[in-house]
Amino acid sequence: MTEKMKTVQDSMGRMEAPKDPVLQEDLDLVAADQQLVTALAGKRILITGATGLVGSWLIRALACMNRRNRNGMKIYGIIRSREKAEEIYGQDFLQREDVELLSADITAPDFTENVEKTLQKEASGDGRGAVRTALDVVIHGAAVTVSKMMVEQPVETIMTAILGTRNLLELARAADAKRFVYLSSMEMYGSLVDEAGRDIPATEDRLGFLDLTRVRTDYPESKRMCENLCIGFGHEYGMDVMIARLSQTFGAGILPWEKRVFSQFARSAVHKTDIVLHTKGLSEGNYCYTRDSVRGILTIAARGEKGEAYNVSNERTHTTIAGMAKMVADRIAGGEIRVIFDIPETNTFGYAADTKLFLDASKLRALGWEPEVDLEEMYRRLIASMENEGIA
Repeated sequence: MTEKMKTVQDSMGRMEAPKDPVLQEDLDLVAADQQLVTALAGKRILITGATGLVGSWLIRALACMNRRNRNGMKIYGIIRSREKAEEIYGQDFLQREDVELLSADITAPDFTENVEKTLQKEASGDGRGAVRTALDVVIHGAAVTVSKMMVEQPVETIMTAILGTRNLLELARAADAKRFVYLSSMEMYGSLVDEAGRDIPATEDRLGFLDLTRVRTDYPESKRMCENLCIGFGHEYGMDVMIARLSQTFGAGILPWEKRVFSQFARSAVHKTDIVLHTKGLSEGNYCYTRDSVRGILTIAARGEKGEAYNVSNERTHTTIAGMAKMVADRIAGGEIRVIFDIPETNTFGYAADTKLFLDASKLRALGWEPEVDLEEMYRRLIASMENEGIA
């Protein structure tokens, strides 16, 4: 922990990540952004997917902003499992008065009505107040994120996206929320090539090919539909909706049960075991550190334009899966491990088809955001955080 961090801890008391000084330092850096502090002061903010990586990071970052700046925000999170939430946040955090986690199924027919009642009671104190004063910002991040489930349960993957997003939009409309940010994915772009078959950068005004006969297309296609549903609500009901198209996000603060490729690579580096790839690793994409992604999302919530989509990505991290594996083996593990290819005949792991995607984040940078952490440092901070949490 740096001397600056020790000073902050001594002066401010209880921290949001007491076991993990790497994560806490990241949270404090987000909370020190005075433009975000000013824009979000006093706001009532609801976040779905509060037991996911990005959702839990958002809640902690906003809580940190409250503590450091006495910012007066009320932070609501939607969860399905109280036990899971306790494991992520800890009992002390969940006792904070500025954070309230609501147990609800976002796909349930009565979701909007039940959450409205909770917000009404919160707004008035007696159950009779108007819900229209209860929310300022909604950030919708709940979605199926496990590739294996996308292959084995494509119907549930699609319906969770569509029904959940509709319910959140209805809730935001009823609560007269001033801003609605939908967390989409870089996968929604599909394959982007020009007339000569050459790959072209993914800017927000372009859209590539998706093969609808492939089951695994359920995830990116449902993201497209949800984006358009948001635009539809904005057009029909005058809501301020914005879209954040996230590149793959990882870093300090990943969850104990995380099994995506970046966590597997990190654990291979820690335990000095070879990295095993079950594809050729030809997919190319961009990545973004947790702190940078959360600052990007909050920048969109604070300063994004109505009806606009923004790529949240660090262009300097662009690489193939195989290239990233080699970087981890050579630089993070010091050349003590190898990259091995073990490719099954069928896609039993549910991996997406190979894509070559370069996300251009210049539109978000025009709002004043800049990513700060490169790929190698992402892994170093990720591993330090995992070791602090005992999940390496």
